[in-house]
Amino acid sequence: MNPQNNKNHENGLLARALNMMPGKISHIHLMGICGTAMASLAGMLKQKGYHITGSDQNIYPPMSDMLERLSIPVNKGYRPENLFPVPDLVIVGNVITRQNPEAVELGRLKIPYLSMPQALGAFAIRERTSIVVSGTHGKTTTSSLVSHLLEKAGLDPGFMIGGIVNNFRSNFKIGNGPYFVVEGDEYDTAFFDKGPKFLHYKPRIVILTSIEFDHADIFRDLDHVIETFRRLTGIIPPDGFLIANRDDRIVMQLAESAVCRVTTYGLEGSAAWGAADVSVREGMTHLTIIKDDKPYTSLKTPLYGKHNISNLLSVAALSEYINLDKSVLSEACRTFTGVKRRQEVRGEKNGIIVIDDFAHHPTAVEKTVKAVKERYKGRRLLAVFEPRSNSSRRNVFQEQYGEAFDNADLIFIPEPVMLEKIPEHERFSSRKLVERLVERGLKAFYSRDSALLLEEILKFARTGDVILIMSNGAFDNIHEKILERL
Repeated sequence: MNPQNNKNHENGLLARALNMMPGKISHIHLMGICGTAMASLAGMLKQKGYHITGSDQNIYPPMSDMLERLSIPVNKGYRPENLFPVPDLVIVGNVITRQNPEAVELGRLKIPYLSMPQALGAFAIRERTSIVVSGTHGKTTTSSLVSHLLEKAGLDPGFMIGGIVNNFRSNFKIGNGPYFVVEGDEYDTAFFDKGPKFLHYKPRIVILTSIEFDHADIFRDLDHVIETFRRLTGIIPPDGFLIANRDDRIVMQLAESAVCRVTTYGLEGSAAWGAADVSVREGMTHLTIIKDDKPYTSLKTPLYGKHNISNLLSVAALSEYINLDKSVLSEACRTFTGVKRRQEVRGEKNGIIVIDDFAHHPTAVEKTVKAVKERYKGRRLLAVFEPRSNSSRRNVFQEQYGEAFDNADLIFIPEPVMLEKIPEHERFSSRKLVERLVERGLKAFYSRDSALLLEEILKFARTGDVILIMSNGAFDNIHEKILERL
């Protein structure tokens, strides 16, 4: 099949899928089901009464545990026979390539299929008001707090978020209310759609937190990233609403061209929404929210760190826009218990606290290290970082990581995993990073693998320490291994 005929074939199957009535669908199969978003979508569709099956190459917690609880069968590996019996619809995750044997069989059988974002729009968002939280940093925490706010207001929101929200013990909810909250990812959609996911989420209200270069595996440079986010702000309708971080220069450039109403938030400049009198007392952050240079309300929250206070301000702006009482905002912020893997305390042994965080971009690493150090004043901070994301395993951020650990007392970095998948001239070097940190007067240690890293950490750890572990993967379950050995 030549490329043009192949494209027409794909477009025809997509059109069939989008025109299918939900009532005509019984069996839905998800390829790449163990991805965070795909597993969440599988759970939502299961709750809606569909028969769900799936396949994936890598089956591991927490998504594998969730799918097992939902009694959704998962085939390990991608094979043509996974599509028998033939499902009515297939949802294709963005980890699936055109050459994947299951994808090839999908085309041969001419089964209608959708990408994950298309399916979310068709089955969950539909005619509801979509609140899309997007940006390079802060999406998961912000969208989680938005969902908790709407729940506290009695609005029964639906949501899909890239982390387990502790207040819901889930990262998805169907909901029956007027709003659907979605973490708007700029990553590409599928092998047949290289546009960003967030274009499929029908954004009416958008929170835009920050824009930096990331995802070096799919974006050429910062300009490419900016152009992608420009497409997002460009599809917010005139009667929509954009909540923009004034502290981010690029965000504000895009906000200026939006055709909808815009409000701003921030900690540094003259934003419409700001914060004053920020202090930490008895494990809670206390602050006064400022609107248009006047006190709006005072509240307290378990969230800490400047980046999280900034995220909270965007939620305050949303709360006022949808006419919620200030007391609802205050209660939601006070009772928000965070997100798994976002500054999550995994345990404490012998006076040593072990914290898990998803940070992997150098800016996120820097802000997380600083926030944890400020939260646990007077305690040594041992920062452990696994370069595992598609960007952090590339040398594009080699120099920036050298400036990201200044607030840590000891730093531990292993050799990246799966380096063989990165072209040799693009590979990140943990050894070079450690050498750079030591040159700058920091105490940093390199390990060849996670097993040696574990021994190195245990050699230095002592009562009173805080061990902050940062990775966007399972990191060989090093958190539990440290707690077991302490």
